[in-house]
Amino acid sequence: MIDLYTAPTPNGWKVAMMLEELELTYSVKHIDLANGEQTKTNFLAMNPNGRIPVIVDHDVEELVIFDSNAILFYLAEKTGELLPVKGAVRHQVIQWLMFQASGIGPMQGQAVVFERYFDTDEPAARARYHNETRRLYNVLNSRLVDNEWLAGDFSIADIANWSWIRSHRWARVPTEGLLHLERWMEQLRNRPACERGLNIPPSPGRADAVKSLGNAMTTS
Repeated sequence: MIDLYTAPTPNGWKVAMMLEELELTYSVKHIDLANGEQTKTNFLAMNPNGRIPVIVDHDVEELVIFDSNAILFYLAEKTGELLPVKGAVRHQVIQWLMFQASGIGPMQGQAVVFERYFDTDEPAARARYHNETRRLYNVLNSRLVDNEWLAGDFSIADIANWSWIRSHRWARVPTEGLLHLERWMEQLRNRPACERGLNIPPSPGRADAVKSLGNAMTTS
């Protein structure tokens, strides 16, 4: 059994999507970010960085892993799925996974902060992160011209990048004109397991979505 400590954010969704794709049984522990549950002592004991998601794998001596991409990597190796065991394509998957960690996540995350949450209007900062996020979208679009997925078959690299890019409108970064990126996004949107993962846990106002949960047991 795996416990998933999470919240409705891109990093949380990517792990839920992975668990659904792998058809693993897991228990959802909803962390209330607005009320600061991620800063409580018991959560910090699992992740000193105070960020979701975290998993506890009770099948492996209570193994605790934090950081969403580290979790994707672990689950892929645990099951032998969505990450090639060896060869050039394995390293391609890893590089596009790191591309999300070092590029898409930080840049789009800052775009959202300055567009939606910053106390004062900072046009230069908004332009900086908007433009850089769009540039990264262009990089992915170029990759997808001759590739159905980012690296060989569908993999953890696709899950990690799409979990962020799917909310591009919230960052006010358009995808118009990026035909290959939009085709890829539609492919992911049409995967039932990915759709289920986006409802684990449901975003505020989507409590009815809990009915669609696949292999998860919502316990808190």
